[in-house]
Amino acid sequence: MLEYLYRRNQLNIMRSSDKKSIYIAGAGQLKVEKHSSLSIREMGAEAIRLAMADAGVERVDAIYLGNMLSGVLSNQQQLGPLIASSAGLKGTESVTLEAACGSGGAALRAGVMAILSGLSDTVVVCGLEKMSHADKDFVTRSIATASDWETEGGKGETFVTLNARLMKMYIEKHKISPDSFGMFGVNAHRNANTNPNALFHKEITLEDYLQSKFIADPVRIYDASPVCDGAAAIVLSRFRAGNSADRPRVKITGSGASTEFVGIDNRCNPLAAEGIRRSGEKAYAMAGINPRNVDFFELHDAYSIISTLSLEAMGFAEPGKGWKLAASGDILSDGKLPVSTFGGLKARGHAVGASGVYQAVEAYLQLTDRAGVNQIKKEARVGLIQSIGGTASTTITHVFERE
Repeated sequence: MLEYLYRRNQLNIMRSSDKKSIYIAGAGQLKVEKHSSLSIREMGAEAIRLAMADAGVERVDAIYLGNMLSGVLSNQQQLGPLIASSAGLKGTESVTLEAACGSGGAALRAGVMAILSGLSDTVVVCGLEKMSHADKDFVTRSIATASDWETEGGKGETFVTLNARLMKMYIEKHKISPDSFGMFGVNAHRNANTNPNALFHKEITLEDYLQSKFIADPVRIYDASPVCDGAAAIVLSRFRAGNSADRPRVKITGSGASTEFVGIDNRCNPLAAEGIRRSGEKAYAMAGINPRNVDFFELHDAYSIISTLSLEAMGFAEPGKGWKLAASGDILSDGKLPVSTFGGLKARGHAVGASGVYQAVEAYLQLTDRAGVNQIKKEARVGLIQSIGGTASTTITHVFERE
């Protein structure tokens, strides 16, 4: 009862007549690369400059950065002031948010809350990660620190093996073939092929998927996202800023976050993805929508099994049937619910802390009809983006709407 009253009170506050609007004013992104020649400060500064130029603003009240591994892989903490200064914004409030692979989504939520609170009028959110300069095994172990180290990472588990466990549970429970997930990869690579900022520009077929190697049975190489470098940024404002006056108005109308046990074995039902469900319910309630209102979904497709669980937990499919949306073609750009419209984490590339902000940039492009060849075939009015840390232990969901 207390939790219900708390949530009702929060929603009443957010829906009150003096609720502040959160407009997307502009966006910028760097090409995702296997190895960027830029330093992490240069990557973040460039993405921020691109977003602010796109918005037509010269100053912001705050900078929120999403990053997971800079301190470990680049020996560099204090990204906030470092990147603020590099972007020509010395003195601006600037902090880093860390939520593993969901760090970009966490930074976006911080930006939303800053404007809703009234403390800021205009902020820039940037996600960035530089990973590929380090030894691959060291990167794998570093990412594994987002697992429950005592029971998972410290025992030799990686996110490949953890997602393989989830996938095996799903296959056994629902009695389906390991081949059932292939269309997630096919769709992602098809969309990335026409995205100039994507890492991969190669389409694959279902046959390619079926012939690809297992990296941890039953996870194939086309079920998993790559290690890469990238940075993206988006400007949020209470006002219609600069250049955005010439475009359709896009607002963030819903934001929800939730957590779950970090360790898979601590969960009563790992396949229920309760953290994803709770995050989605909060975002839906704040926006006043339901799954039927969503035109496309930029989901966290770091692994095909997470895509499947997300579709089910978010109300787009019944338990055990999320994979069918992919197999039937419903997730394609001309389908009922397009996903990974620019290639997603799988093929655009998963530059960990940047991925949630890339999703925001891509949703903004879809809703302003600036997605080019990657524009979905139906009219886009409501977009859903979801950023996940760990094996769905942190989930941040946002609703973008075109007025």
